[in-house]
Amino acid sequence: MAVQKQSLPSLLKEIHACRLCVEAPKGAPLPHEPRPVLRASKTAKIAVFGQAPGNLVHQTGKPFNDPSGVRLREWMGVTDAEFYDESKVAIIPMGFCFPGYDAKGGDRPPRKECAPQWRERLMAALPNIETTILVGAYAQKWHLGKDAEKTLTETVRNWRAYAPRYFATPHPSWRNNSWLKKHPWFEEELLPVLRKRVRALLR
Repeated sequence: MAVQKQSLPSLLKEIHACRLCVEAPKGAPLPHEPRPVLRASKTAKIAVFGQAPGNLVHQTGKPFNDPSGVRLREWMGVTDAEFYDESKVAIIPMGFCFPGYDAKGGDRPPRKECAPQWRERLMAALPNIETTILVGAYAQKWHLGKDAEKTLTETVRNWRAYAPRYFATPHPSWRNNSWLKKHPWFEEELLPVLRKRVRALLR
């Protein structure tokens, strides 16, 4: 079924007012007030598609405003000002609100309500995206579909098959420090190409 076209400002207004995960949840409702966090503009050529905001991002309303964001910007080779210039970089997680913590203290997966309700409509409203950074398995599976490998590691290792349209990465969380040490090719081979591509699109 064709996605109904909608102006981006109108769509973003709807998203920021969304309360699906509280009023019509798939499973247990969100344990706190929704605060959708995303940035987008029709002129952006680079997109960062992650999982869901963490608690610090939920409190500040600023995406990747945490140590993970510092590492992500280092991976991309951009300054804070470049990263947060929404005329150039769209930042759109798979779930727009902080999903809360699981029993082990980690962040829960992105809410199931978000992607079916908003994803295709958002993609249709972003015609100028030329390169997308897929941060984590949830974004990779949705955007790559059957072209994604069985595991995140396999998908990231196969990055050449998706570049330059997509660059698949692990999440930049400190929890993945051991993954980065175990797979040095990510920083040695993928990141230089990603940085060069980002720099070209920012010019």
